[in-house]
Amino acid sequence: MQRITSKENEFIKHVKKLKDKKYRDINHEYVIEGIKLVEEAVQEKAPIKQIILCDDCERNEAIPKDVMYEIAKYECIYVTQKIFKYLSEVQTPQGILAVIEKTNANTQMDYTQDLIVALNDIQDPGNLGAILRTVDSIGLTQILVSKGTADAYNPKVVRSTMGAIFRVKIIECEDLKQTLKEIKKHKFKIMVSSLQTESTIYDVNYHKKVVVIGNEANGVEKEIQEFADEKIKIPMLGRTESLNASVATGIILYEYVRQKQFK
Repeated sequence: MQRITSKENEFIKHVKKLKDKKYRDINHEYVIEGIKLVEEAVQEKAPIKQIILCDDCERNEAIPKDVMYEIAKYECIYVTQKIFKYLSEVQTPQGILAVIEKTNANTQMDYTQDLIVALNDIQDPGNLGAILRTVDSIGLTQILVSKGTADAYNPKVVRSTMGAIFRVKIIECEDLKQTLKEIKKHKFKIMVSSLQTESTIYDVNYHKKVVVIGNEANGVEKEIQEFADEKIKIPMLGRTESLNASVATGIILYEYVRQKQFK
């Protein structure tokens, strides 16, 4: 059993630096934290490189024995409470985190699914994490993200996904507009959220559609709106004109679920 007690340890320095996007990209690794996320990673057979455990932390909830049994099959590194708090990104750490290998080398689109979600420069990590969780909840296994979208492996995003990060393939697009044009060749139509339309989410069919969700402040960029096949909006009865990006995405995607169940 390896036990580390110094912040100057090279492995500890490496894990700490994984909070930086550029360093994550270079090393193709990211960090997950908490009992639930590590348990999900084990269950989904995520490429876990190391599991770090606090050997003297006061935990609010103990790690279940069956989870500890599975964890023992991986390379486990024990650290002091002081070191764990140094690495942790949360106020009340549960005493467990893991280093995961990024495996999104496969950027091939799955054109067999009815619906594809594309994010156009979503900035808030919490929104991105919630959207990934919603995408997972309706059975979709991929999502497109523009270059300007928040990093999906940001610790806050990873926590917000509640494990969806292991099940949804994140396809990063250097040029989202060009990617959407390529998808149209596969008999998909592009549908954007916009206030500049009378069509609502209830007026369209969701078969073979790409739903583009826009930036929190500016919406879907003008060039993408111009070549979109359909524009939709969420009808509202109050004075508020727009919703939080993740809330709006959830409403749109569950209209897709409603239509699918009705059929």
